[in-house]
Amino acid sequence: MAADDVFHHVGELTGLTAYDAAGEKIGSVEQAYLDNETGRAEWVTVKTGMFGMKESFVPLAGARRDENGLQIPHAKELVKEAPRMDADEHLDVAQEQELYDHYGLTRPSGRSGSPGMSPAAGTPAKEGMAGRESMGDGGRGRADAMGTAGQGTTGGTDTSKAATAPATGRGEEEMVRSEERLRVGTEEHESGRARLRKIVVTENVTTTVPITHEEVRVVREPIKPGDRTIGRAPMGNAETEVILHAEEAVVRKEAVPVERVHLETEKVTEQKEVSADVRKEQVEFDAPGKDDRGRGGGRGPSH
Repeated sequence: MAADDVFHHVGELTGLTAYDAAGEKIGSVEQAYLDNETGRAEWVTVKTGMFGMKESFVPLAGARRDENGLQIPHAKELVKEAPRMDADEHLDVAQEQELYDHYGLTRPSGRSGSPGMSPAAGTPAKEGMAGRESMGDGGRGRADAMGTAGQGTTGGTDTSKAATAPATGRGEEEMVRSEERLRVGTEEHESGRARLRKIVVTENVTTTVPITHEEVRVVREPIKPGDRTIGRAPMGNAETEVILHAEEAVVRKEAVPVERVHLETEKVTEQKEVSADVRKEQVEFDAPGKDDRGRGGGRGPSH
C-alpha cells in the first residue's frame, strides 16, 4: 500500500510517533523518502537507538495512521537492525533493494530500475539541515539535499555543495562492542516433602490403686444381769457364719485425645555465592606502520 493511499501529503508523516506491530514505541518519524520515478512516499526514517541518535529506514507498505501515531507492521528489533544508510542522502537502487530484502518485501514492479529514492523536499523535521552540525552523529555536518533545494545561498554558503560534501563522521567504520552481564534471580522449586503420620506403640504402665478387704475377729461381750433380750440358750453344739468381702483391681482401657499435632513451614534466608562465565567483546585494530597488529598503543581492549 502506498503512503499516498493513507496520507494526504508527506508533511503529515514527519513528527509522528512510530509503533511496531506489538504496539511498542519505536521512535519519532524524521522524514519521508519518495520514489524518484513515481513521486510517492515509500519509506520513512525513524529515530532509534540509545538517545535516538540513529535513523532507521522503515517501509510504508502496510503502515497506517491512528490517533496514537504511525503503526508499522514490523517488529521494533527488525527496525533497529535495518541496514545503515545515510539519512538525508539519495538512495540508489542497490541500497533500496537491500532495505527491501531486510524487511522481506518485494520491490514494486514496473520501475525502470535507475531512479532510486530521495528524501521529500521541505519536510518540517529537516528544514534548514544544510551546513548544520549534528552533534549526535559524530560531528558530521550533513545536508538534506532535497530539503534545502530551492533555498539558494544563505549567509554566503552554497547549499548545493554542502549537500554533496563527503561524510566525515561515523559510518560503516563504526562497530558496537557488547558484553554479557550476569543477572542473578531466584526461582522456587520443590526441594522435598515432609510427612506427618502416627503409629501405635505399646509401653508398660505401672500405677498404684488402694483396695479394701474384710477380715474377721472374735468379739466377746459379757451378758449383763437383767438383759431381757437374751433368753435362755440351750446347751449344745452350734455354729454361725459371716460373709467376708474384698476389693480387687480391675483394668479398663479407653482412648482419649491428649494433643493436636500439625506441620508448618517457615522461610529461612541464607547467603549463597553464585558464579558463572560471561563473554565480552574486545576491540583490536590493525594500522599501517604498527608492528604486531598495532600493539603498544593500538591492539587490545578499548574499554
